[in-house]
Amino acid sequence: MPQGLRVQIPPCPHKIKGAASSTAERLIYIQDVVGSNPAPPTNRTLKTELLVLYYKVMRRDKEKALALRLKGYSYNEITKFLGTPKATLSDWFTGLVLSEKAQVRIQRRVHEGSLRGLIKKNRLQTHQARQNAARIRKYAKEAIRKLSKTELLLIGTALYWAEGYKRPIFKNGQERTYHKIGFSNSDPLMVKVFIKFLQNILGIPISRIKVSVRIFQHINESEALRYWQKVTGLPKENFQKFYYGISKSSLGKRPFNRLPYGTVQVSVGDTKNFHRIMGWIEGISERFL
Repeated sequence: MPQGLRVQIPPCPHKIKGAASSTAERLIYIQDVVGSNPAPPTNRTLKTELLVLYYKVMRRDKEKALALRLKGYSYNEITKFLGTPKATLSDWFTGLVLSEKAQVRIQRRVHEGSLRGLIKKNRLQTHQARQNAARIRKYAKEAIRKLSKTELLLIGTALYWAEGYKRPIFKNGQERTYHKIGFSNSDPLMVKVFIKFLQNILGIPISRIKVSVRIFQHINESEALRYWQKVTGLPKENFQKFYYGISKSSLGKRPFNRLPYGTVQVSVGDTKNFHRIMGWIEGISERFL
C-alpha cells in the first residue's frame, strides 16, 4: 500500500455496499488517508468509500499498465506515462509472458538506451580528455622559460643527431676530408630552431646558409618559396634550385598532400663546425653509456 497518501474525499452521497474494510491492511491505508496515526475512524461509510476509491484507481492504472506492457513498453516508459513506481510494476508483472513482438521492442529499447548512454559517456570522456590535455600542455608550456645558450646547443645538437647528415663522404673509395652540415625536415619550427642554432651557437652568418627544397607535382614552386622564406627568414638568393620527385623512403605511400610545401635541406659548407656538432653528439651519447 502506498504510505503517506493524502487525499480529500468529498461527502459520500450514498452508501457503497459489498466492500469489506475490516482487515489490518485496509485500516492502515485508511489511517494514512485520514492522517498520521489518527484514532481509528468510526464512520464505516467513509472507510468503505476510501477503499473503493483506492481500488478503482489502482485497477484502472493496472489495466493501463498491463496494456502498455503487453505492447512491449518498458518499465521506464510506463512509469513516465502513468506515474506508477517500477517496484509496483514489477509486482504486477511477475510471471507475465510477453509476445515475441513485445520482447523485441523491449530489447530494442534497452539496446538504444545502452547505445545512447555509451555515446553520452564517450562524449563526456572525450571532453574531459581534451580538457586534461589542454591543462597539461598549458602547465608544461609555462615550465619552459627563456632558453640559455647551453640549452640551445643541446637542442640543436639533438636535432642534428636525429635529422642531420652524419655519414662521411667517400669518393673513389676514399673518405673525403671535406664535410658539410646538412639538415633536412618538413617541420617549419624545427627548421627555424636549427637555423637559430647555426647562427647563435656556431656563429654562421646568414649569407652562408643555403636552402634547397624538394617538392612534388601538386606543389606550386612560387608558393613553396614564399612559405620557406617566411619560415627561415632568409633572402631569396639563399635558396638553391628546387627538386621534384618522391623520396626513396616514402616510395609514394604517403598521401600526396601530406607535405603541402615539400621538405627543405638547410646546408652549410663548414667542415670545422661539422666536426664540432659530431663531437657534441659523441659527448651527449657518452653520458648515457
